[in-house]
Amino acid sequence: MERRKQRVLVIGGGLGGMSAAAGLAAEGFAVELFEKNTRLGGKLNTKTVRGYRFDLGPSIFILPHYFRRPFERAGRRMEDYVRFVEVAPQWRGFFEDGLTIDLHRDLAAMEREAARIGADPAGYRSFVEYSRRLYAFAEEAYLERGADWFWEVLRGKTQREALAGIDWFRRMDRGVRRHVKHEPLARMLEFFVKYVGSSPYRAPALLNSLAWSQLAHGLWYVPGGMHGYADALARLLEELGVTVHRNAEVTAIDRAGRHVTGLRLADGRRVRGDLVVCNMEVVPAYRRLLGETGPLLRAHEYALAPAASGLVLDLGVDCRYPQLAHHNFFYSADPRRFLHQIHVEHRLPDDPTLYVVCATRSDDSIAPPGCDVIKVLPHIPCVQDPPFTAAEYEALKQRVYDKLERMGLRDLRRHVVVEDVLVPEDIQRMYFTHRGAIYGAVSDRTRNMAFKAPKRSLLYENLYFVGGTVNPGPGTPMVVLCGQKVADAILADGGR
Repeated sequence: MERRKQRVLVIGGGLGGMSAAAGLAAEGFAVELFEKNTRLGGKLNTKTVRGYRFDLGPSIFILPHYFRRPFERAGRRMEDYVRFVEVAPQWRGFFEDGLTIDLHRDLAAMEREAARIGADPAGYRSFVEYSRRLYAFAEEAYLERGADWFWEVLRGKTQREALAGIDWFRRMDRGVRRHVKHEPLARMLEFFVKYVGSSPYRAPALLNSLAWSQLAHGLWYVPGGMHGYADALARLLEELGVTVHRNAEVTAIDRAGRHVTGLRLADGRRVRGDLVVCNMEVVPAYRRLLGETGPLLRAHEYALAPAASGLVLDLGVDCRYPQLAHHNFFYSADPRRFLHQIHVEHRLPDDPTLYVVCATRSDDSIAPPGCDVIKVLPHIPCVQDPPFTAAEYEALKQRVYDKLERMGLRDLRRHVVVEDVLVPEDIQRMYFTHRGAIYGAVSDRTRNMAFKAPKRSLLYENLYFVGGTVNPGPGTPMVVLCGQKVADAILADGGR
């Protein structure tokens, strides 16, 4: 007689939840996924207004091989579901003195760029090799192992090898400046920390591996909008027989002793299952869904303090700004002060570094002819107590416009046809993130050494977590990989 399939209930249809659902369904589990919103994809969200199509969340992908994993596990090719196109140059940096720097994937082209701006090409080459070594160590000892604890990273290595492999004794900024002395180029390389919403002056040097992850594997866009990848995963889930419930908010996880037994939904229904995989962030899940108040929650609240949020401006403009590349940064005149205001003083910055995406450089279909779609995202603190006022957010928005117009986007306000604004409170409401953070938990050398929560709950034996507050951490490729590693962990724990 055929053994009954174990029933897995997945809370949340972000990329992590979808990846876990696909991985488990491919391994023969009966999977149901519950998403409170109409769309799957979580922060990989989209909105169209008056012919302008906005990516409300991520605007590019790195590490494309991790996005293939859910499809490969199911015996499919990602390329049959969705297309990625490479973005070049990878970044364009704008500085207050008029300097611009392009970041190229090709090392020879980047050495020529370093020479053009007066930086030492050998120093840049040395930094890239340093980043490569960090990434090689992290990939083997952390990412591919699905490690949740430092002792797992140490397995098969001496302590000296491990400490050298992650550059244990340095912060991210010091790791950069050992190799690159040119101030603007060093600032640019430090800001790879943008991908995890943290500060290079507080994050561990290991995160300098982010540079190699992009330089080696490219920067990628999905034609038609980034949500195309979530649509592809949704199609895969359907083919694998996953039952997807949209507009189905989970309000509680039922449990008996050290086991969870099922879910309660906002409409009053109760659903029983053998295993639960939670794509809600770890701290809100323990609070909101399990009502935990004990020492484990307090430990998680410290170790998983929220990373940066953002003031998200999606702009449809009636002209083109040809000086913009697809992916741009307008740097603060004083980046240390800017990051201190966000991460230490927890206040809205005076002069933020602006992350500016002009996806119409790669895709004319997302705007009317002759027009640009521009996303502007300054990092800001997550939801505070008391919260920032609407007037304070408005004042910051005007400072952002002032900076962009001063640094070359002439008459930007006059050319805006559509303006869509999200603040941290909106992000918290839409996705139930911890205090409206965009990037999950902060990566801090003294607080967590960039480690996040383990995939299996420390309180409940059959409850697993997936997403940006779970190892290996925030960012779209990491949460997709996390979903696959959760499937591996469930299999290793004896699930069938």
